[in-house]
Amino acid sequence: MPSPFLFFAGARLSEAELTAACLDGHVVELGEAYLPADAVETPALRARSLEALLGDTLAATHLSAAWIHGALPEPPGRHTVQRAVDRRLHHVVGRRFVYRDLRVDERDLMVVGGVRVTTPERTLADLARMPDDEHRAAAELLAATAPALIERTLAWLDERGPLPHRGAAMRLLKAIQEDVTR
Repeated sequence: MPSPFLFFAGARLSEAELTAACLDGHVVELGEAYLPADAVETPALRARSLEALLGDTLAATHLSAAWIHGALPEPPGRHTVQRAVDRRLHHVVGRRFVYRDLRVDERDLMVVGGVRVTTPERTLADLARMPDDEHRAAAELLAATAPALIERTLAWLDERGPLPHRGAAMRLLKAIQEDVTR
C-alpha cells in the first residue's frame, strides 16, 4: 500500500509539479520522493522513499542504511545497494546507486518501511570496514545513536570470521567506544 505521506514523480504529480511544490515550501525532498513539509521524517518513510530503487531484490546498505537508521541527516548522493536474493541479478545499472552483487545474508537484513535494510550491527560493521573519512564519520554517528550497538557489532564481527578490513574495523570501533565512554 502506498504511503499517503510520500509523493513520487510521475505517480500523482509530475516532477515539475513536485519541484514547484518544493519551491513553494509545501513539500521537501526525502530520498527519492517528496514529503509534506510539516510531516515528521521517520526511518520507515526514509526507507519507503527508496522503494522504487530497491524493489524486491535489493537492500539498502552502508551510507544508505545509516541514513535510514537515522545516523545521517541527509541521504548519500548515491545510494549503496546490495543483492538481497539468492539468484544473480543482471543489468542492475543506475546513476543513483552503487550496486554490490554479493548477497547479503538474510540474518543481516530487516524490513523497514516495506524495504530491506541491513541491520544496525551489519551497517556499523560495513561502515567501519570502509577505509575513508566519510564512512568513518558515519560509523561514529551511527554508534552515537546507541552506545550498546558497538558491543553488538564487535560480537557480529567476531562471529563472521575473516572479512576484508575486519581488523581495522574492530580497532576503529574500540576507539569509538573509548570516546563514547569518556
